[in-house]
This record gives sequence, structure tokens and C-alpha cells, in this order.
Amino acid sequence: MTTVNTTTAQETGTPPSMRLRELVFGAACAAAVRAAARLGVADALGDSPATAEELAASVRTDPRALRRLLRALSCYEIFEETADGRFAHTEMSRMLRENDPHSLKYISLWCTEPWTWDAWPLLDEAVRSGSSVFDRLYGKGFFDHLHEDAHESAHVFNQAMTTSSMQSARDVAELLDLTGVSTVADIGGGQGHVLASLLEKHPHLRGTLLDLPRVVANADPRLRSGGPLAERTTVLPGDCREAIPVDADLYIIKNILEWDDESTRRTLRNVIGAARPGARVVVIENLVDDTPSMKFTTAMDLLLLLNVGGAKHTKESMISRMADAGLIVGDVRPVNAYLHAFESITPA
Repeated sequence: MTTVNTTTAQETGTPPSMRLRELVFGAACAAAVRAAARLGVADALGDSPATAEELAASVRTDPRALRRLLRALSCYEIFEETADGRFAHTEMSRMLRENDPHSLKYISLWCTEPWTWDAWPLLDEAVRSGSSVFDRLYGKGFFDHLHEDAHESAHVFNQAMTTSSMQSARDVAELLDLTGVSTVADIGGGQGHVLASLLEKHPHLRGTLLDLPRVVANADPRLRSGGPLAERTTVLPGDCREAIPVDADLYIIKNILEWDDESTRRTLRNVIGAARPGARVVVIENLVDDTPSMKFTTAMDLLLLLNVGGAKHTKESMISRMADAGLIVGDVRPVNAYLHAFESITPA
């Protein structure tokens, strides 16, 4: 049985009544992070502490209101208020900078987009029904709304996914042993950051990126015509839920088996249908158990329920779905604090 590690009120020394009051005001913290990201406060603050007045002049805000915002964020160690009343960077506030190598600016914006504030109050309805509330809110599915009616939110989503994919791609490339692998297929691989990282690390490798036409049209420049990896790359428009016309030694499926069970089944069966016997299939997913990032992944799990009716997996549920599809599951290893890799092979 998996043991879940969570921080209790007793461990923090905070009385339960105070902790619960803080938690029910969690929207204020999320909104404050969003406001700081949209105002560009972290970008305006340099390496030396600055007053609220100095920062307000840079980001064109009311100084007193900005001080209130920064003080609230400082309670969560996002910025730090110094003894003389100025504000300095912390590790977390630096991640709100646009050009920080570990930037979470667009992920912070994505998790607090306008539609999220409409959807969260309906969580009880989603829990009762077990399905998305998005059609009720907007009269259409999540991605249709995003691309047809919410272009700024679609841009934020794309930037957030790009940031997240680029950051995790390096970890995936470090984890995977590609001994004996000469061809790799990145299935539903978005812009192909994982594939690009693998091709850069392994000069002998050839790869295929498969995703929807509008997605691969904006593939990583390294993979496209004229890019340094283009000669070893095939960019293939397609829907992995319909067909996977790719023969490879290794198939990578990262963060796409969470929309709904039917999509998961179809995708895994399509991989088995395309692959030769004994081909490797590595599934990479966030888990809602046995992970140091449970507060984040369980929150994302609830957000998936709200917007698309999907779900994050437990280790057991992921293994079960892979085995049901016919894969022979082997090792399960952490990629980083947020992701696990499930090794498997196709049946003989």
C-alpha cells in the first residue's frame, strides 16, 4: 500500500483553525501570483532590493497597492520584505521572470486563466457527475473554446506547455538508456522538445514526431527544415488516437494519457498495432500518489476533471491500463519530482 507524505498542521506548528483559514483563502495567493506575473514585477526587480515606489514606477502601478501585493506574496516566500521595508528576490520570485531558465511564469498564468475562476466553483457538480463542466459554462468543449474564443488564453497555454516540456525534456534525455535504439518515435509529442533533446544527446539516433497538424506546424526549430536536427527527423501530422503509422525501436508517450479512458485505450492499442514485437514503449506521466509533488498533481487532477473530464493516474491505474492494452510492463522510475517513466515492451 502506498504511503502518502503530506504536511500536517501539527508538523508546521500552525493551529488547524489558522491553517484552514489560510487554505480557504488560497484563491488570494493564486491571484496575487497571477497579478505579479502579469505586471512583470519579477522582471522589474533586479538583483538588489527595491522599494515598492521604485517598482511601482517601473511597472506603472499604484505604490501602496503594489506594496500590499508584495507583502501578501512575501508571506509565501515569493519575494522577501527586508528590514528597511524594501523587497528582494527569493528562489520562487525569480521563477516568475520571463527569461529565468527555470521560469514558471506562463505555468502560473495558465493555472489562473479566466476560465479557471469560472470552473472551480462548479467542482462539486463535477464530483457529483464525474464529468467536465466546461460545456455548461461555454457551450463547447475546452479546446474548442480555447482556440475559437480565448486566443490570449490559448497563447498562454501554448507557452506554458512549451516551458514545461523544455524543462522536463532534459530530465527525460538524462534518464533513458538508449543502448540498442536507433529509431525513436515521440507520440503526441507536442513541439518535440523531448525528441530534440534525445537527438542532441545521441548523434546516431533518428526520430519521428507525431502530433496534430496545428501542433507540429510549430515544431521545435531544431527539428524543422533548416534546423540542425532536421536531417534525422520526420515530422508527421496525425492523431495518435486514430493511427500511429510509425515503425521505431522506442516509442515515447508523455502526458497524453490523461484525457479520458477511451483515448488512452485507443492510443496504447495503436502503438501495439504499429510496433514490431519486443519494441520498447515508455509512458511518462504525472502521478497522484507516491510522488513528492502530490499537492500539485492532485490539484491538476481536479482541474482535468473540470475542463476535459480527464484524470491523472496512480501508479496502479497506469500499469493496469498499459497491461490491459497488451503491453508488458517493467520498471517504473521517477524522472523528476513531477514525472514517472513506465518502461514496457510490446508482446511477441
